[in-house]
Amino acid sequence: MLSVLRDRTYRHLFTAQAVALVGTGLATVALSLLAYRIAGGGASAVLGTALAIKMVAYVAVAPVAGALAGRIPRRALMVAMDLTRACVALTLPFVDAVWQVYLLVFLLQAASAAFTPTFQATIPDVLPAERDYTDALSLSRLAYDLESLFSPALAALLLSVVSYGWLFAGTTVGFLASAALVVSAVLPKPAPAERTAGVYTEAAFGTRLFRATPRLRALLALDLAVAAAGALVFVDTVNVVRDHFHRPAGAVSLALGAYGAGSMLTALLLPRLLARVGDRTVMLPAAFALPAVLAAVTAITAAPAGAGTWAALLAAWALVGAGSSAVLTPGGRLLRRSASDADLPAAFAAQFSLSHACWLLTYPLAGLLAASAGLPVTALALGALALAAAVGAAALWPARDPDALEHLHTDLPPGHPHLADAHATAAGGWRHGHHYVIDRNHHAWPRATAG
Repeated sequence: MLSVLRDRTYRHLFTAQAVALVGTGLATVALSLLAYRIAGGGASAVLGTALAIKMVAYVAVAPVAGALAGRIPRRALMVAMDLTRACVALTLPFVDAVWQVYLLVFLLQAASAAFTPTFQATIPDVLPAERDYTDALSLSRLAYDLESLFSPALAALLLSVVSYGWLFAGTTVGFLASAALVVSAVLPKPAPAERTAGVYTEAAFGTRLFRATPRLRALLALDLAVAAAGALVFVDTVNVVRDHFHRPAGAVSLALGAYGAGSMLTALLLPRLLARVGDRTVMLPAAFALPAVLAAVTAITAAPAGAGTWAALLAAWALVGAGSSAVLTPGGRLLRRSASDADLPAAFAAQFSLSHACWLLTYPLAGLLAASAGLPVTALALGALALAAAVGAAALWPARDPDALEHLHTDLPPGHPHLADAHATAAGGWRHGHHYVIDRNHHAWPRATAG
C-alpha cells in the first residue's frame, strides 16, 4: 500500500491532507474550549449548533465548489481554500460572541467543503492505475482514522504547556503547510470539458449523476447505512460509557479507539481483498453487517452493565468501524467508474454533499432518541434505518454491473462525433457500446441494464 507514496505528486498531496487533518483535529478541541469560555454552561448548545452549521455548509457549498473546480485550476482552488482556513483559524481566538463563532465556523467548513472534493477528484488523475488508486483510498481512510486518535492526544500534550488559544495557531500552521505542499505538487492537467451551462446548472449535474446511475443510487443508500451506525458511535458513546456502564471519562476514548482500530485494520486489508473481488461483493455484506451489530448493541445496552457487556460493546464498536470502512473506502472507485474524467469534480462534490446530508439526518436522530427513549431504543431505531438502507442498496445496485453497455442514441444527429463507431438500426437511431457514464451525450441509464 505504501508503494504509492513513491509518486512525488501523490506523496505531497497525501502529506498535505494529513497535516490539514491534524490541524482540523486541533481546531475541534480548541473550539470546544472556546465555546466554554464564551457560553459557560451553554457550551454544548453552542457546539451542537456549530456542528449543524458544519453539515449545512458541507451540503450547500460542495456542489457549487465541484462546478467551480472545472473552471478554476485545481491547485489554485485548493491553495486558496487552505489559506482561507488558515485565516479563519488565526481569527478564532479573538472572538468574544457566539454569533462570531458561528460565522467563522461556516467560513471554515465552507472552505473545507470546497477543498476536499477537489482533492479527491485530483487523485485519480495522479494515480490512474486501479491498484494504485485503491491503495490511495485505503491510505486516505487510515489518515482520517489516525487523525481521530492522534489529534486529541497531541492537543492534550500541547495544553499541558500552553493555553488553548495556541491550538488555533497549530491549526493555522497545518493549513499553511498543506497549502505549501499543494503548491509544490505538479498536478496533471485534467480532461477538458465543454462548458455549455452556468455554475449552478453544473452544480446540479452531480446530483443528477447520482439519480441516474444505479450504482451511485446504491452508494447513497450505503452512505445512509454508515451514517445510521456511525451516529450511534459518535453521538451516544459518551452516554453509553458514562451513564450505562458508569465508567470514567478515559473509557470514552477507549470506546472510540475501538471504532478507529476496526476501521484502520479493515482499510489495511481492503487493497488485497478488492484486487480479488468486486466492490459490490465487499460493500453490500459490510452494509448488512451494520444493522446486525446495532441489534447486538440493543441487547448490550438493555442488559445489566458488567465486564462481559463492556467487552461486547468494545467489540461492537470495532465492528461498526470495520463495516463503515469497508463501505466508505471503495466509494471512490465507484465514482471513478461512474463519471467521465471531466465530471469527476462534480461527482465527488455531489457525493460529499449527499453523504453529509445523511449525517445531518442521523446525528440529531441519535441525540433526540437517546435523550427521550433511551439507548436500547436508539440502537434499535438506527439499526432499522441501516437495514432499510442496506436493503435499498442491494435492490438499486444490479448484480450484473459491467462498465461497457450497449445502448441506443435517438437524440444525436447523424454525423455527430460521438456516433463515429455506431451503426444505424432499422427502428431508427444509432446503436453502439462503450464505457457508459451519464454525461452530456447520455442522459439516462439504458433500460435493459438498469436492474
